[in-house]
Amino acid sequence: MTFPTYFEAFDAKQMLEDYPVGDAFTARYTAMSRDELHALQNRRFLKLMKRGWEIPFYQRLWGAKGIEAGDIRSLEDITSLPVYDKSDLMASIADHPPYGDFGGVGTSPDRAPVIFHTTSGTTGRPQALLFGPKGREITNLLVGRMYRWQGVSPSDVVQSVYGHGMINGGHYIREAVTHFTNSIFLSAGTGIETRSVNQVGLMADFNVSVLVGFIDYIRKLAETAEAEGLLDRINIKMICGHLGTEDRASVEKAWGGAKAYDWYGVGDTGSIAGEGPERDGLYVWEDAQYLELLDVDSGVPVGVGDTGDMVVTCLFKDDIAPCIRFNTHDITHELSGANQTGMVFKRIAGFKGRSDNMVKLRGINVFPHAIGALIENRPDLTGEFVCHVSRDAAGRDDMRVTLESRGGTDHGQIAGLLRQGLGVEVSVVLVGVGETAAATQIDVRQKPIRLIDERKL
Repeated sequence: MTFPTYFEAFDAKQMLEDYPVGDAFTARYTAMSRDELHALQNRRFLKLMKRGWEIPFYQRLWGAKGIEAGDIRSLEDITSLPVYDKSDLMASIADHPPYGDFGGVGTSPDRAPVIFHTTSGTTGRPQALLFGPKGREITNLLVGRMYRWQGVSPSDVVQSVYGHGMINGGHYIREAVTHFTNSIFLSAGTGIETRSVNQVGLMADFNVSVLVGFIDYIRKLAETAEAEGLLDRINIKMICGHLGTEDRASVEKAWGGAKAYDWYGVGDTGSIAGEGPERDGLYVWEDAQYLELLDVDSGVPVGVGDTGDMVVTCLFKDDIAPCIRFNTHDITHELSGANQTGMVFKRIAGFKGRSDNMVKLRGINVFPHAIGALIENRPDLTGEFVCHVSRDAAGRDDMRVTLESRGGTDHGQIAGLLRQGLGVEVSVVLVGVGETAAATQIDVRQKPIRLIDERKL
């Protein structure tokens, strides 16, 4: 039987021409104008739409709105298309098991290879993730491009604490580093894959200089290294993770002044935006990702500086599982003013919470992740917290915030701090170091649980 191998299914040299990395990346996108960038996006969008019309999922989604192929003539028409989210993909899987009908995989024996992973299941049941070779490698490239721009070089040793198994994260980060940075890569994984004590031992033994993963666990590893007497043997120069609303100062201090960089992406899309060397906001990879910020309630575009849902179209994913107006339900806002790098791409503030994790208390919208920013840099607190939302017999909602304290925390003062920062009164419970771990599952999950809804809605 004859069928294409992974490396025969796409043109790697053409990919690097279309999506440059390293010096070629900065040279192209500091010289390009917004008009030139828009023309590039439009060409890629129209090619993507042609593929989208071949996918049953989109035929059904768009057809239900009375949209026909000729109606979408340019990128300006994208707002005519409906958005979709994870619930639509899970419904597709339920109706067309086991992979759904959004992939366009086909059953021909000479079809291109398909890469299959799942999400971590942070917001519910894990979702199937499908990639073709071209889409997968550009997904990897965008992370590798970002790491190189931030300063990762072939002389670095990179340790990743992203999870593996069926989860996509750890695998594509490994591919990004090994395919596009020439660095040595240690795939340590989560604390359940490689115990924290062993993780810091690897750092010391193999001269790890860069840590990548979720910041909560990276910060915890610094405490483990100190407890094991290894902190002086470890020389971390750079950390790249998902800082969210948290202040980077605490993780930098924990690792002796290493520079921390923020980035954002989701499993369906890969990397959407990341900080550059100046750390002046997250640059959207606009040659590959078309990002819209839409009002959480009305779905209309928001203005610069206003918060909205991130809705993403992957301009490059025109082989397997095209992604056209996917609502991540993660919120952010666009930054205004000139950037410090000369890059043509627009910038966002980064992850500010989830619109579907928002809690409305006494008419105030509360995003649990915002608590991280309020309690950072307090020596009496570890930075670990978890929120429980409950409803009493009268239908009144309350949020209980459990915070880890090293001792000496003034309960009334911290309650006042949260009340002022969140704009609403919440209950506060102080516990000892490590006592939120069972609820947040920080040692075993890609992303710690920060909100537990007990209302049974």
